[in-house]
Amino acid sequence: MARRCSSVAVNLILLLALFLDLGLCKTLKRDVKALNEIKASLGWRVVYAWVGDDPCGDGDLPPWSGVTCSTQGDYRVVTELEVYAVSIVGPFPTAVTNLLDLTRLDLHNNKLTGPIPPQIGRLKRLSILHNNERVDYIDLNLPDFECNLRWNKLQDVIPPEIGELKKLTHLYLSFNNFKGEIPRELANLPELRYLYLHENRFVGRIPPELGTLQNLRHLDVGHNHLVGTIRELIRIEGCFPALRNLYLNNNYFTGGIPAQLANLTNLEILYLSHNKMSGVIPSGLAHIARLTSLFLDHNQFSGRIPDAFYKHPFLKEMYIEGNSFRPGVKPIGVHKVLEVSDTDFLF
Repeated sequence: MARRCSSVAVNLILLLALFLDLGLCKTLKRDVKALNEIKASLGWRVVYAWVGDDPCGDGDLPPWSGVTCSTQGDYRVVTELEVYAVSIVGPFPTAVTNLLDLTRLDLHNNKLTGPIPPQIGRLKRLSILHNNERVDYIDLNLPDFECNLRWNKLQDVIPPEIGELKKLTHLYLSFNNFKGEIPRELANLPELRYLYLHENRFVGRIPPELGTLQNLRHLDVGHNHLVGTIRELIRIEGCFPALRNLYLNNNYFTGGIPAQLANLTNLEILYLSHNKMSGVIPSGLAHIARLTSLFLDHNQFSGRIPDAFYKHPFLKEMYIEGNSFRPGVKPIGVHKVLEVSDTDFLF
């Protein structure tokens, strides 16, 4: 009993020492300066909750709202900045790029304008660059590095320096006014799992080098001005090994669906609606075991829908309207889960 009490006392002393050490830690001057520059330069509503000079808290003052800090050695550093949906107005705050220990940056649903500064490449520890998308999959026990800038009014091209964020796992840039081509430097992000670029003004072709990203699970480039073919996109052997969701909708893609697309064996959602694609639908596509949603509507596809699609055990929805499919597309009987969306074939 005495030994147990002694052990408990030692643990309490160590715990108390830890708390005292945390209390004595000072926030790195670099981070204090950066956050105060942001506070002074932008008319953020959140600044009303940013009391004091130390963003990590000082004495009785709590950390600033949306700011997360951690201890590194003798100092506290800012590791997360989440200030979203508070109507921030003005250019992207360059001072953010001085927060070199950031792992998560979430400024989505504001009114930020102008370009992303090339200095973004300095944030080597950033994993999640957030803007406004929902995450379809949660990876347990894996660290997230996020950048979320969606639902703003950001403009110009994406700087190639974004390819220097080697730990980035989530990149959300949708619902902005980005233009130019999708930078091939995104293929330099080995940990990238979620890439949201839809609802912008991107032009040109999707870099096929994105197919080399071994962890990419979600690629959404819908609602842009992109051209090219799927064959060009998947031309690299063994490409997109982990891809689950592919959104190419509302662009200007042409050509057919190559049979090689069936090599993307983890594909669950294929969204090709509202393009200029043509040709017949390869039956091999129905052999993708996990396929649950197939959107082919409003293209120029022809021929018949292969019977194999109606026998797929997991395919729940298939949209085919607005094409040139021949009659007889609807199978005899009622499939237990499939919902075919095309009233022209309901006879």
